[in-house]
Formats: sequence, C-alpha cells, structure tokens
Amino acid sequence: MPKLNQIILFSAAAIVALSAGAWFRAHFMDGPQPPLPEEVSKQGAKAILSANLPDIDGQLQTVSQWQGNVLVVNFWATWCTPCREEIPEFIDMQNKFAEQGLIFIGIAIDREDKVISYANEFGINYPVLIGGLEGMSFAEAAGNQMSVLPYTVVFDRRGNIAETFLGRVHQHTLEKIVIPLLQEQADTLPVEQTQAAL
Repeated sequence: MPKLNQIILFSAAAIVALSAGAWFRAHFMDGPQPPLPEEVSKQGAKAILSANLPDIDGQLQTVSQWQGNVLVVNFWATWCTPCREEIPEFIDMQNKFAEQGLIFIGIAIDREDKVISYANEFGINYPVLIGGLEGMSFAEAAGNQMSVLPYTVVFDRRGNIAETFLGRVHQHTLEKIVIPLLQEQADTLPVEQTQAAL
C-alpha cells in the first residue's frame, strides 16, 4: 500500500478512535466492562491467542506462546494520549510481577516506524507487536465494538478472558484484577479446563 494511502487510513482510524474515546470518557471511567457474553469471550480469546504478528525486531510472534501466564493484552497507538499515560504503569507492573508470571503484550494499531521509535524511547519492557489497522479486528473480536483505544484484555492462566477495559486503566485498578489471577497456579487447574482454553 502506498505510504500516502497508509497515512490517510491511519489518520481516519485515529479520528474514529479518538471520537469513540471522547464519548467513552464522558460515560465511563477506569473500570472493567460488564462481563462479555460467553460466546464472545471464547471467540475473542481464540482470536487474540492465535494472532501471529511481527514484533519490533520484525520477528513473527504468536500470542499463544505466552499462555500459561497471566496475560494483559493492551491495544494502543502512539497518537493515543490515554495509551501513553498508562504505558509507564504497565512497565512498572511488568517489573513488579514478571517473576510471578505476569506478561504484558502491547498490540500497536499504528505504523511500524512510529511504534519502534516509541518503544525504544520509553523502554517498554514487554513484547510489543505491530498490529497495524488489522490489529483492531482482534480487539473487536474481544468485545471492543466501538474501536476505542486503549483497549485492554486480561487473560487468566488457562487462556480465558478474565476482564476487559475500554479506555485508560490505572495501575491500582488493574492490580486488583491481576494479583488474584497470579495467585492461581496453572498446575493446580483441572486438565480439562486448560485443554478447553486451547
């Protein structure tokens, strides 16, 4: 796709996401969404975990390789102000809880050059994948029908969606969800539940 067309498409996506985000901020603040319908939750988990996207080094990465940990999958963009506000807190949480099995994964709905520059400048310490405009389809499959950024999906160790957040999520709110999930050990889960999540 020619660079000008790509820029126009990203600009249009940014306008839609910013408009939806402004509406969302006026109606909701820093709390999880209502639970997703079971079918949406299952299909969303399957879509995200099967995503195969390049990282900032150009290597293809499948999200499912990190399954068995508590995953926080964050859809973001460099032009998104609330995304930029929450990323330092995600970096802090990754440092704080990595040894307990927490992995953040950033899926950028943005141009590769901007994502690489931003990730390097701010020292993002977790996997950053380049989703481009197509990356939004994974967020939509997991309940983000308004295409709001940021959008965060929390997975338990079995690969089930435990919680979703539309818009900015603060560290203290996310820790209330993540800490109990980290205390759940994968080897104590029933085998049939683990296999059902695959």
